[in-house]
Amino acid sequence: MENNQIKKILKNNKMTKLSIIIPVFNESKTIAILLSKIQKVKLVNNIKKDIIIIDDGSTDNTCNIINNYIENNKELNIRLILHGQNKGKGSAIHSGIKFATGEYLIIQDADLEYDPEEYNILLNPILKGLADVVYGSRFIGGNPHRILFFWHSIGNKFLTFLSNVFTNLNLSDMETCYKMFDTKIIQTIILKEKRFGFEPEVTAKISRIHNIRIYEVGISYYGRTYLEGKKINWKDGIRAIYCIVKYGLFRL
Repeated sequence: MENNQIKKILKNNKMTKLSIIIPVFNESKTIAILLSKIQKVKLVNNIKKDIIIIDDGSTDNTCNIINNYIENNKELNIRLILHGQNKGKGSAIHSGIKFATGEYLIIQDADLEYDPEEYNILLNPILKGLADVVYGSRFIGGNPHRILFFWHSIGNKFLTFLSNVFTNLNLSDMETCYKMFDTKIIQTIILKEKRFGFEPEVTAKISRIHNIRIYEVGISYYGRTYLEGKKINWKDGIRAIYCIVKYGLFRL
């Protein structure tokens, strides 16, 4: 992307709509609860919601539940995109980014680990004209955090540290789900990672945009166990390390 294109995008802070990208895969137990939470959220400045759900080849009742919710809540702006087979979270996010129409977009997992009530916390530095990208950190601030896995927290901090080495950022939580982007900027970036490598890849590529303004705010975290449906595992951590090095060292 040319520098003059970036400058033109960065000057536009007017915001009327937020796109909410929700990748789902076998989330029949939580998706309706999540959508109800999003429906109740009152965004500041009367910002409207553009809800984009990407069903990534679910094999349970997720898709039927979503369609029923849409049918019973027609006042909401919800679009459902179907992947014929499971391609991975990153691939689902790519589809959501492509169809986003809000000036900004946020990524929302369907597993209830993150609270939609906190969208306004991430919007705050954007609406003040300070930020183009906002990360919601699980490791700063005084909001509630469920106590779970020690080695997961060590792994997250290590991946963030390694990412920071290559990007020269000082993030505290690179792996967070809650990332809010200027839609026009993120839509110009070519993203390749189809699974959980999305996080280090997008961080590396965003960090290289000249004059990009990245902020971080503290958020709550209601983590779930593997018995409760958590999907990420140690293999995804290895892939994240590979992606950090790949997109940090071998830049186009």
